[in-house]
Amino acid sequence: MPTPAASTRLPRRALALAVTFTALALATLTGCTGTSATGAGPGTAARPAAAPDRVEPLTPAPLPALPATVASADGRQVTVTSADRIVPLTGSLNEIVQTLGLGPQVVARDITATFEQAAQLPVVTRGHDVSAESVLSLRPTLVLAETTSGPAEAIRQIRDAGIPLLMVAPAKALEDVPKRIGTVAAALGVMDAGARLNERTAERIAAARNGIPASAASGKKPRVAFLYLRGTASVYLLGGSDSGAASLLEAAGAVDTGRESGLGKDFTPITSEALAAAAPDAILVMSKGLESVGGTDGLVKIPGVAQTPAGMDRRVVTVDDGVLLNYGPRTDQVLSSLISQLYGKTA
Repeated sequence: MPTPAASTRLPRRALALAVTFTALALATLTGCTGTSATGAGPGTAARPAAAPDRVEPLTPAPLPALPATVASADGRQVTVTSADRIVPLTGSLNEIVQTLGLGPQVVARDITATFEQAAQLPVVTRGHDVSAESVLSLRPTLVLAETTSGPAEAIRQIRDAGIPLLMVAPAKALEDVPKRIGTVAAALGVMDAGARLNERTAERIAAARNGIPASAASGKKPRVAFLYLRGTASVYLLGGSDSGAASLLEAAGAVDTGRESGLGKDFTPITSEALAAAAPDAILVMSKGLESVGGTDGLVKIPGVAQTPAGMDRRVVTVDDGVLLNYGPRTDQVLSSLISQLYGKTA
């Protein structure tokens, strides 16, 4: 999710372009704000039912078999001796731990973990920056971070205090889902639970993809542009091949116009020329991003948007910030929402 702030999640490297992100919304999947992407003409499509803003833990809860030594994404070997007090530093990692059934051992969250089971936990980030003091005050026995987590000084302080800190590679595609679940499960000493969760997640993703209409396989695929918007900060970015959205869109039977156009970076400032070249049939945005520009009415005022097929027909697909790019146990819900909105039916 990549990290929107995934999730939300936008990668930290996009912070250099976006400056400051607003707090993420509750992670409920919303419906389409325009017509379905393959429908004809402007209008208002029926919104799919919102998924509950909560994770679904495995039952019964597993018992960690520790100590465990695992490879960290930064090249270190990390030995975990206790899973009694876990601090995940991204919403995606928090979601994985909670879904594995170890929610009672999670003692903190970052601002992107807004689902029900985590919402009342103390926040240990300022904006998207980790507060080492806040983390250490909770006496964690394990800290889970991504290689994009920072600042580096905060990560160093936590390690210098003797706390096991495991770095996990950020997710960018569907194939990253089982890797991340497996890595977290291994660190927590719950390998069997990790295998069960991976099996469940794979089955649900496959079921979601079965919602793509058969006619879509032989017909013209919907062309979708992923835009990252923060109107309050005048940030308007077009997703490229490294944005994290391409894998989801392709799994939903669509074409990511950013990847197709050869935009090699994660995000690039929106231009009328780039949008015209992309010619999307639909525009994918995060819910809070759409809200920040004044909804669909504000979106079509961004230079170039109104001249695209998507802008002319007001075809907008929205998914909540907190789950869109998480690539975790709820990715099937993201796919179901995308498919429902793109093809105008409940997947």
